[in-house]
Amino acid sequence: MSSAGALVHMAPQAGAGPIERPVIRERGQREVFCGLTGIIWLHRKIQDAFFLVVGSRTCAHLIQSAAGVMIFAEPRFATAILDERDLAGLADANDELDRVVTRLIERRPEIKLLFLVGSCPSEVIKLDLSRAAQRLSRQMAGQVRVLNYSGSGIETTFTQGEDACLAALVPEMPKAPAGAAPNLLVVGALADVVEDQMRRLFDELGIDQVAFLPPRRSSDLPAIGPNTRILLAQPFLTDTAAALEARGAQRLEAPFPLGAEGTAGWLRAAANAWGVDTQTFDQVVAPGIGRARSALTRAKVHLAGKSIFFFPDSQLEIPLARFLARELDMTLIEVGTPYLHRQHLSMELDLLPADVTLSEGQDVDRQLDRCRAAHPDIVVCGLGLANPLEAEGITTKWSIELLFTPIQGFDQAGDLAELFTRPLVRRARLAV
Repeated sequence: MSSAGALVHMAPQAGAGPIERPVIRERGQREVFCGLTGIIWLHRKIQDAFFLVVGSRTCAHLIQSAAGVMIFAEPRFATAILDERDLAGLADANDELDRVVTRLIERRPEIKLLFLVGSCPSEVIKLDLSRAAQRLSRQMAGQVRVLNYSGSGIETTFTQGEDACLAALVPEMPKAPAGAAPNLLVVGALADVVEDQMRRLFDELGIDQVAFLPPRRSSDLPAIGPNTRILLAQPFLTDTAAALEARGAQRLEAPFPLGAEGTAGWLRAAANAWGVDTQTFDQVVAPGIGRARSALTRAKVHLAGKSIFFFPDSQLEIPLARFLARELDMTLIEVGTPYLHRQHLSMELDLLPADVTLSEGQDVDRQLDRCRAAHPDIVVCGLGLANPLEAEGITTKWSIELLFTPIQGFDQAGDLAELFTRPLVRRARLAV
């Protein structure tokens, strides 16, 4: 499809100054899910929000399959189907959309925030969902707030759906009053149990002005201003971080909270910003580090010395690679990621082995050739590649499972490691 070239990225190695780190940049055929997938974890997080996809029956089937929702369940997402008449311009799609939204709100009056989610079909016919959201917000003022974002997979990967959703929330966040006390904003959808754990740790560190984006209820959007410090919990929130910084917030440079090392470094970034002394910090994090390392010791029996190949899919690849290499002694063959945000990932890059092969973007045929030649013990990839690779005898781990599972924080380190041990153990049992 497209030729691949190479470029050199200068990334500093911890304590050693800048080193030349080659990054293979590829722009060819891709194998990724679309951003609609993010609805599956977002609708569970924002408890009074509803996600209405404006798309085709294929969009509806994708979301239902990914969510595993039974036909008689009442999830907080649905699809407004664009049929042949809409696509051919024989029907007024805006009139149809207004009718669907009105019926939805009448049926589900508990919904306070409605997202109109664009898809490939709605973007192809140039349906202006931004204008539709403004119109519907005016019509339903005082009852429900209507926002929009794009979940189209035409030029994006599936985690960018969350980024687009959170970026749409930023203009709705109130402005912090002048002279407000410093506050910490944790950005990225975390499972409630993880959020509660993090909040307790921040409290023990003496950081009590902490909010999370997205909040559990849309009415709890936190205020933001120049005294807001943001900690990214996910590495794929490029547009959200830019929108927050445009409103005066300052991002704290940190690794991502995966494993004992990543979680400690993430918490340390906040502790340093709040002037927490080293002794207090060590006392607070020591129990969590101990629990995490104990859990990882069991997983290391299966993972130490095993080789791993990452296909680009979720943008979690680099923090995961750091975790697996440094805390579980795995060998990194290639770490591919859809987009390498060098600023947000600078500390993660700093912690990777100096000789690791990095790739940005995708040319799937070339990457498959490199993967087969390397004979890795395990491959992390999307669903579209997993079954064909398994048929060839290659052990795989679905990257999307890492988004559906709580993996951040000290107490989830063992669960994160188990996601990689499980396919290897299964393969070993099948081989007997």
